[in-house]
Amino acid sequence: MPIKDSAKKYMRVTAKNTERNRIIRGQYRNEIKKLETALAEGDVKEAQTLLKTCQKALDKAVQKNVIKKNTAARTKSRLNKKVKAAKGVKK
Repeated sequence: MPIKDSAKKYMRVTAKNTERNRIIRGQYRNEIKKLETALAEGDVKEAQTLLKTCQKALDKAVQKNVIKKNTAARTKSRLNKKVKAAKGVKK
C-alpha cells in the first residue's frame, strides 16, 4: 500500500480509469461478438447493420484512448471483409 497521499490518489485514479476502459472495451467486444454470430447464422442483413454499430463502438474506443487508431482500423477492415465475403456468398 502506498504511503504518500499522491500515490494514494494515483491508485484511485488508476482504478477509476481501468473501470472506464473495461466498460468501453466490453462494449466494442460485445458488438463484434454479435456481428460474428450473425455471420455464423448466415444473416447478412443483420450483419450489415451490426457492422455499423461495431465501427461506431471502435471509433468511440479510439476517441477515449482505449485502443490505438490503427488497431481499430485493422479490426474494422477485417470485419468489413468478413461481411463482404458473406454477402458475396448469399446473393
